[in-house]
Amino acid sequence: MNRPSDIFDRVQVYFRQQGELYGSELYLDAGVGLKADSIQPESLAHYFEEIKNCQKCGLSASRTKFVFGVGNQHAKIMCIGEAPGFDEDRQGEPFVGAAGQLLNKILAAIGFKREEVYIANIIKCRPPQNRDPEPEEIAECAPHLMKQIELIRPKLILVLGRIAAQALLGAQDSISNLRTRSHSYLDIPVVVTYHPAALLRSEQWKRPTWEDMKRLRQMYDELVGDKPPLATTNK
Repeated sequence: MNRPSDIFDRVQVYFRQQGELYGSELYLDAGVGLKADSIQPESLAHYFEEIKNCQKCGLSASRTKFVFGVGNQHAKIMCIGEAPGFDEDRQGEPFVGAAGQLLNKILAAIGFKREEVYIANIIKCRPPQNRDPEPEEIAECAPHLMKQIELIRPKLILVLGRIAAQALLGAQDSISNLRTRSHSYLDIPVVVTYHPAALLRSEQWKRPTWEDMKRLRQMYDELVGDKPPLATTNK
């Protein structure tokens, strides 16, 4: 059985091989070579129209709405969670329930409004009873998330929760280990922290989450540097 990370890895290897063979040219079936920088960039809205009726896995049969993602297509920070929940399935937007409200407050604490970032999930449809996504379901959705990252080209990725982190990074470590290490995905720095839903269940994760968010903001300041200084008040 292919792990979700295997799918990501194979796609990355394929494009690296194509680059080594053909450089920056993309070859179509008609044999016409086009320079990559001559192709009109695709928008997230256009891509959503392409995949909104996806039926690649069984979750399509039970979903209410396809939860694509929300936010700024030119966001410098992309937040990636696990899967839609009850509220997200009804509204078609990620992180709109209690966990989403907490995420908004967490982002605001480091100087970001929700509309400044882009928010998505590893999978686009709600698993029944909010169970963990199956490896096959994550694998089927992996190309969708990769395309979103490609279109947005964020400067930083914030991964929320163990399942999202393991799927994106191809890791089996615990969330406590993943959050204390440096990561990158497609050469984009990645910060791992606890899922907001976990903070609602247990306050013991709030302090380490704040430490992670301060680290994210520090990295942002080093890479982008377009925000006023962050207040150092303890949270």
